[in-house]
Amino acid sequence: MKGLRGKNALVTGATSGIGQAIAVRLAQEGANVAINYRKSPDDASDTLEQIDQACDLIRGCGVKQILVQGDVSKEEDVVEMLNTTIAELGGLDILVNNAGIQTESPSHKSETDDFDKVLAVNLRGSYMCAREAIKHFLDTQKQGCIINVSSVHEIIPRPCYLSYSISKGGMGNLTRSLALEYAPQRIRVNGIGPGATITRINQAWTQDPEEKAKVESHIPMGRAGTAEEMAAATAFLASDEAAYITGQTLYIDGGLTLYHDFSEPWSA
Repeated sequence: MKGLRGKNALVTGATSGIGQAIAVRLAQEGANVAINYRKSPDDASDTLEQIDQACDLIRGCGVKQILVQGDVSKEEDVVEMLNTTIAELGGLDILVNNAGIQTESPSHKSETDDFDKVLAVNLRGSYMCAREAIKHFLDTQKQGCIINVSSVHEIIPRPCYLSYSISKGGMGNLTRSLALEYAPQRIRVNGIGPGATITRINQAWTQDPEEKAKVESHIPMGRAGTAEEMAAATAFLASDEAAYITGQTLYIDGGLTLYHDFSEPWSA
């Protein structure tokens, strides 16, 4: 894709799943990638290995990969993570806010601490990372790009996952508000909204034929998505191919947000 080769990107939560696939795809497109991990650098070893394997298939990407530690819910970690990325890569052009968590509980039984923790990572963390990236874009007069990894639950309610749904709804407004505020500086802010996706974290249903069929029965296209499909859309939004797109959340969901129950006409 146009405009990704030689760019510097930071992907939060890039040790597995969608974040890992995004880091790999950006490297394949020729971007230098900072891979964020929270606890141990060993957690990111699989991502590095996948980048090496992917680049070998195309005779080497000629890109740089670095590991950056940071818990996005902690402001001091976010500042240090952005500073390290900028120093070691020589700047920042693309931020992908992917780090996220969720907890399951009936809403009336949810603990306040659990609620706060989810919002601190998913929403507050994304804001702080975006804030530090925008400071760099403005200081260097760069036409930077931010991609927020949201969810179909940005617009679809999810009972028993109240804090997660709220965080993703807030992420949608974070995307639109920042996009509007910084469009004059040609800083683009977009999001992707993955639907049901086959990743390691979703093995509880992806490895169970009955549960998988139940999930896929709600998807008009009849199948779950892959992390690589989410990464492809992210790479597009980060590229010059999407230079006139800002403030949008692109739902990659096989039609899940199309109200599947209305696929057959019925009278209200």
